[in-house]
Amino acid sequence: MLSSVLAPLVPVVLCIAVGFAIARFGWVRSSAIPDLSNIVFLVLTPALLFRTMAGTRVQELDFAPVALYFASALLVFGATLLLQGWSSTGAARALAHTFGNTVMIGVPFVGLVYGESGLVALFTLISMHSLVLLTAATLVFELVQARARQGQPGAVAASRWQTLGRVVKNSILHPVPLPILAGLLFAQTGLALPQVLDQALALLGRAVGPTALLLVGISLACTRVGQHWRAALRIAGVKLLALPLLLGALAWALGLSGLAIAVMLTTAALPVGANVLLFTQRYGAMQDEVSSAIAISTALALLTLPLMLMLARLFEA
Repeated sequence: MLSSVLAPLVPVVLCIAVGFAIARFGWVRSSAIPDLSNIVFLVLTPALLFRTMAGTRVQELDFAPVALYFASALLVFGATLLLQGWSSTGAARALAHTFGNTVMIGVPFVGLVYGESGLVALFTLISMHSLVLLTAATLVFELVQARARQGQPGAVAASRWQTLGRVVKNSILHPVPLPILAGLLFAQTGLALPQVLDQALALLGRAVGPTALLLVGISLACTRVGQHWRAALRIAGVKLLALPLLLGALAWALGLSGLAIAVMLTTAALPVGANVLLFTQRYGAMQDEVSSAIAISTALALLTLPLMLMLARLFEA
């Protein structure tokens, strides 16, 4: 079993290592990271998402594993708020504990381990991932800030609901969930993609894995962990171990198994996603700690993912 677990992880590690090396050699500068990120998120990933979901019928999707994932994530989110307090710090850590790198690491890794069937399960989750978790975090941030301002109740409520509405809209009109939804809608028509378009999308989609993993390595090389490593290590422990173990325990208790459950557990074990940093920057809370947590959790995931993948294999049958 160990060899079957390590085999798909080796190319992931090598691609990340190459990205790290070329950044250290100065072949790619940190100023290029936003442009590389745009290529991955705005071009390559949407092509892969749309093409995969364009051949999937809604009635073929299983939403029970996705519900299990969000139940586990929201339990961890709520527990973090109870322990950390109803504050911006608590909201930032709760989001870091639950929001994973489902695209840059999740897509290539799940594709290597579980194939296209696994990607369908992952994309079903991704279509709601940002909407559910970012909206939950926004609600906490906005309520905390409204309480701190202690201004006019009517004005505060209007501002809060406008912000929440904007987050929900932006979570749908986004380069990750939008092509998933568009692909599903196209699939329901029963039409086939024109061969030329299908080949172009396939070519772009195949570039997602290596490009995204190189970008992870480049980002790691340009990140400084600094004095926040202890707090970042605690966040990494919750994200990489506590969340997937909780999901596995719930799946066992409910008697759930299958490929989609294995994919959900593997996805839960992914490192902290970069969107968490963008979110904390928006609200001015915990940026340095979250930035360190992204770097540390990504590095440690190379050690913890094989363990969690072995656990996920038990649910796959």
